[in-house]
Amino acid sequence: MSVSGKLAGKIAIITGRNIENLQTVAEKCSAGDTTNKPLTIQADLNNEADTKRIIDETIKKYGQLDILVNNAGILEMGSIQNTSLDQSIYHLTMLATPHLIESQGNIVNISSVNGIRAFPGVLAYNLSKAAVDQFTRCVALELADKKVRVNSVNPGVFLERTKQTHALGRPGEPEEVAATIAFLASDDASFITGASVPVDGGRHAMCPR
Repeated sequence: MSVSGKLAGKIAIITGRNIENLQTVAEKCSAGDTTNKPLTIQADLNNEADTKRIIDETIKKYGQLDILVNNAGILEMGSIQNTSLDQSIYHLTMLATPHLIESQGNIVNISSVNGIRAFPGVLAYNLSKAAVDQFTRCVALELADKKVRVNSVNPGVFLERTKQTHALGRPGEPEEVAATIAFLASDDASFITGASVPVDGGRHAMCPR
């Protein structure tokens, strides 16, 4: 089944700082269907006021929230001497939780293979993604009795050189990550919570190369 098929009938809200990118993604999501075009909200997740506005505008327009995908993040170079971490995922999840409890919805956090394996030179990124995985497990247990599922997806590196570094011998495709997110967000994963799912061609299972 296609990604869109698993989430048929759902309305997407897309957020980000770049309005042109938001509009491009919205057009791809709607695929010419102007009656089901995603709501775009320009916002900076490092700004708590913007984070609150995302939830407020969503509830004001649609009256409910079924799925939260925490997909904010960037690969930041850094060591123990110059590391900083943001907390946007915590704030957005906290604000969304009452609405997800009401709808018995679910959360999918986007982590990374760096959350499972350590790589040199990207300390902040390694730490932040390992924290996302632990955050996923903790929130999954806290919300399980509220019938809210929480899972994470751990993509690998999708570059041509991964033919030599990933067990499956090829780069991954963005659609493969999207399909995993859609699965975890759908009723097909109704008995899965607290899981971190690698989509990395087996990289997490390998010795360093």
